[in-house]
Amino acid sequence: MNTCKIFLKKGEEARINEGHPWVFSNEIDHIVGFIKSGELAHVYAFDNTWIGKGYLNTNSKIFVRILTREDIEIDEAFFKNKILKAKQSREDLGYQNSYRAFFGESDGIPGLIVDKYGDYLSVQILSLGIDQRKSMFIQILVDIFKPKGIVERSDVSVRTKEGLEPFKGVIYGQVPPRVIIKENDLSMAVDLMNGQKTGFFLDQQDNHNAVKPYVKNKAVLDCFSNIGGFGLHAAYHGAKSVVCVDISANAVKDIVNNANLNQLTQVQAIEKDVFDQLRTYQKEGVTFDTIILDPPAFAKSKESLKKAYQGYKDINLQAMKLIVDGGYLYTCSCSHYMTIDLFLQMLQDAAKDAKKKVQMVEMRIQSKDHPALLGSDESLYLKCVVLRVLNA
Repeated sequence: MNTCKIFLKKGEEARINEGHPWVFSNEIDHIVGFIKSGELAHVYAFDNTWIGKGYLNTNSKIFVRILTREDIEIDEAFFKNKILKAKQSREDLGYQNSYRAFFGESDGIPGLIVDKYGDYLSVQILSLGIDQRKSMFIQILVDIFKPKGIVERSDVSVRTKEGLEPFKGVIYGQVPPRVIIKENDLSMAVDLMNGQKTGFFLDQQDNHNAVKPYVKNKAVLDCFSNIGGFGLHAAYHGAKSVVCVDISANAVKDIVNNANLNQLTQVQAIEKDVFDQLRTYQKEGVTFDTIILDPPAFAKSKESLKKAYQGYKDINLQAMKLIVDGGYLYTCSCSHYMTIDLFLQMLQDAAKDAKKKVQMVEMRIQSKDHPALLGSDESLYLKCVVLRVLNA
């Protein structure tokens, strides 16, 4: 079999040489050798300089996902070594019970996500080359982590761009309906099969705990609460009262159950649309010392960015109006299309329209177990900004 060699158009190697691991189909000048989706391809610059190699997929705009920039063998030992190194890096940072054990492109295997939830794993497979070798990866994960069970949460639409069907199910051992994990000092019941993302927002784990300076003896409003990550941490760190708002009835039940699990009695959970509830509080004259906004990704594409900007602005503007003079807004965006610069501009616009003066006291990104790969903008997606809100 002839080795597949992909030659890029002149100048197209610049982004890849800066660290980005994707080769797009429109960047290719010509191809030499045997082309088969899911198999390895060697990538060369226009001047015949070797760049790297990875699995190709003719069904995807991402034609090649580069695995290595060294001329080494891609085999089971290669993948096992990558996963072991990623696991060790998390343990070195202090993660033990629940954390992202492997973060796709950032950790060197594009299309593979592995999250650890106590004695269980949840995996997400987003590329054809990895999907075709699923049984090998399951065995590697069993050898390394020795889990009681593994759930696959590849029930995401992006798989269709790879020519793959969405999939959700238990792929190893047994997994109970609820798994009790430790998130920082709290116990949390997580539904790995039906919860958000791979079961829970592990990327906010560090940020949940970082509310501590802003909540002690405060009246706190936690919006888009999911199962209560921010609100319960606020209560644990001494908030006087916590109101969690989420549109999902199941999320509200989970918040109540997790509050009871941790004996946090000052938490109230209400099933409401956040946009409507913020306006209701304004009409009623209700105020809060600290408000947390952790909405879903309003901007899921470049085309939706303008509308998303207005959505982010609206909730932040309405929240600022409800915060007492000198109180705090802890606000997040999980869309990589909403860049840090754009997010800060939106907050400035919201403050102007709310007739508030704001001071930025902290800026955070996703938790340290979700490292961002420099050169790959997609991997730096989560922004958390803490503002002190003052009457103008």
